[in-house]
Amino acid sequence: MVGDRAFKDAIYEQISRMGKAFANPHRLELVDLLCQGPMTVEQLARKSNMSIGSASQHLQHLRASRVVRVVPRGTTREYHLTDAKIGELFRTLRSMSERYYAEMSTITHAFFDAREPVEELDTEALQRRLAENMVILVDVRPPEEYLAGHWPGALSFPVDDLEDHLAELPSDKPIVAYCRGPYCVLALQAADILRQNGYRVSRLIDGVSDWQAVGLPIEVGHRVS
Repeated sequence: MVGDRAFKDAIYEQISRMGKAFANPHRLELVDLLCQGPMTVEQLARKSNMSIGSASQHLQHLRASRVVRVVPRGTTREYHLTDAKIGELFRTLRSMSERYYAEMSTITHAFFDAREPVEELDTEALQRRLAENMVILVDVRPPEEYLAGHWPGALSFPVDDLEDHLAELPSDKPIVAYCRGPYCVLALQAADILRQNGYRVSRLIDGVSDWQAVGLPIEVGHRVS
């Protein structure tokens, strides 16, 4: 018969497995990326600036902890978050870090203050402007992330190709650019390019997983540019 102490130790050891899975900044970034949708190890390595070997090791750890699962797709394998609760846990950790660690604010302000200011919008402000037909919403993430889920009606102009396709972008209204969330820099990069070419631009601070968390609809597939 298992004693009381042994029982409690065994239970908390299992709970700690999830904490250990998240207790690494590189694994946290991989989870954040997978909140955008399924990806291969090559895609995750490229987007996180890791080697494929390093990304693979972190993914193995996440898989062993049941944070991610693997889905075969022909000759490739895609990594998925195990379920929506994993994304919810990541957003909770992010929110708690913002609330309790002053360093989060210090780091963020130091980064953003060194750049030319860009108007920031939250989801409610964006909804008001869209309802009044005041802005054009542009998703600047890679195409596969747009196809996995995007704001209904958003145009797809990946930041890496943006300069080559500016002529296709409407110029009669201000642009609102969005990417993966508050700490993603793709929308900032897009804002720099757009302003240099005479566009009025704002940045949406929320991302797809943030909208889903509050019950807002997203569209899947059907790239529009």
